[in-house]
Amino acid sequence: MATTFGNSGGGSLSSNQNEKLVIGASSLGTVFEWYDFYLYGLLATNISKQFFSGVNETTGFILALGAFAAGFAVRPFGALVFGRIGDLVGRKNTFLVTMGIMGLSTFAVGLLPSYATIGVAAPVVLVALRLLQGLALGGEYGGAATYVAEHAPHDKRGLYTSFIQTTATMGLFAALLIVIGFRTLLGEDMFGSFGWRLPFLVSIVLLGVSMWIRLQLSESPVFLKMKEEGTTSKAPLTEAFGRWGNLKVVLIALFGAAMGQAVVWYTGQFYALFFLEKMLKVDGATSNVLMAVALGLGTPFFVFFGWLSDRIGRKPIIMAGCALACLTYFPLFGALTDAANPALARAQAASPVTVVSHDADCSFQFDPVGRNKFDARSCDIAKSYLAKNGITYRNVEAPAGTIAQVRVGDQTFVAPDPAQVKGDARKAAIAAYQEQLKDALATAGYPAKATGMNTVKVVAILWFMVLLVTMVYGPIAALLVELFPTRIRYTSMSLPYHIGNGWFGGFLPTTAFAMVAATGDIYYGLWYPVVLAAVTLILGLLFLPETFQRDIDA
Repeated sequence: MATTFGNSGGGSLSSNQNEKLVIGASSLGTVFEWYDFYLYGLLATNISKQFFSGVNETTGFILALGAFAAGFAVRPFGALVFGRIGDLVGRKNTFLVTMGIMGLSTFAVGLLPSYATIGVAAPVVLVALRLLQGLALGGEYGGAATYVAEHAPHDKRGLYTSFIQTTATMGLFAALLIVIGFRTLLGEDMFGSFGWRLPFLVSIVLLGVSMWIRLQLSESPVFLKMKEEGTTSKAPLTEAFGRWGNLKVVLIALFGAAMGQAVVWYTGQFYALFFLEKMLKVDGATSNVLMAVALGLGTPFFVFFGWLSDRIGRKPIIMAGCALACLTYFPLFGALTDAANPALARAQAASPVTVVSHDADCSFQFDPVGRNKFDARSCDIAKSYLAKNGITYRNVEAPAGTIAQVRVGDQTFVAPDPAQVKGDARKAAIAAYQEQLKDALATAGYPAKATGMNTVKVVAILWFMVLLVTMVYGPIAALLVELFPTRIRYTSMSLPYHIGNGWFGGFLPTTAFAMVAATGDIYYGLWYPVVLAAVTLILGLLFLPETFQRDIDA
């Protein structure tokens, strides 16, 4: 039977037209929401300067990433709120509401005054808007994935829902293109001054178009049938999480699938981008173009692996993606350094940097309140300069009371002793010391900016990382839909997905860069995705069921 779409005055569409409208409208709306959500991540450096200018540069960048992660932190709560509504009143109206919240919150970011204008109120309001975005996105994905899956033929759920899986990448791709366009049109100076606001402001147009298209849809036929039969859940949260039988499946879905999928996703599409810009000193515009090309080449594989999962199953593809990530991330990021900034790679090999100090005398190179100037201890004076400039270094333990030293190749530079110099004299000593390090690093071949890039190799490495993303992400929507019964599907699938992606994935850039700042090793942050992907691989192989032949209409 053909499903009727549109307003009451509309007619019935053919089955083929129905399928295209369902996939197209659901996907386009979700693309828009991801576009909104990821604009912030792409512009983290600009946002750091605008809203976190009251702290030092390294801390400001990590705080900007923390505010980015705040939107992810509340996604599971959005999943609970909107998942419950979706199971009670329907899929369509729920994701119309989430879209409106997302779009208006994004538009408001473009209007928000900076720290220089309204002080601490600026980052507070910014975080509040990110929280609203996170709540909205927490309700969007589960609704779109469930809606499409419940329209899909039994043997094409992986293929149909894979189009929803492309939306996160397409949203990022669209955001990249718009950011690149404004950067090119305005130039870096004007873009950094005010142009960064324009991608947020134009989202109001996308919101209007997406809302109009989604209004053409009718409710899911599976939900309508369940509603007619009176079998909808009266308490979706209790059924989903208060009964061990379903809760056990939720936990398996989280730790045996979504957690590993999330860290692979955010490593391949966000951490790699930040790594290029922050650690390898590739300028922001070039980094965005490189990632856009890799995403363009990789996006069709979401559909390919969704289609393949209809034939061989969801589980083997997702597990293979996690396994490959564990095995390849360290060599891939090492190769990325060689390709993107060969001068840096040569300098690291020929003139490694070492900090000789007593660990107890060193602070963690992250100051969330902006009060630590990192000038009270010789170790902090040495490490803060290296951290700020993205220089990787090795730590060598020294006896207590040792004045910290930085070794660049065979040269040694003793940091100022704060106990011996005070006030302006300390500032002058630190400035002179930093100038010495700057000259020594330049002489040793450490570049201020990336030069000599092998563009083809960089794109190939980024593309392979995106390919791993498509393996773990392409089949995940179909898998999650198939794991849970119709009456509590929206609620049940949304929570593990958004805990996995919102918490384990969303906090990845912040956590990984904090790990780098703490150790001085630019590759150390990779342990975060590698360990979590390995845990998912083990638990998934042991406990995750195969679902691709299940009947989801019950």
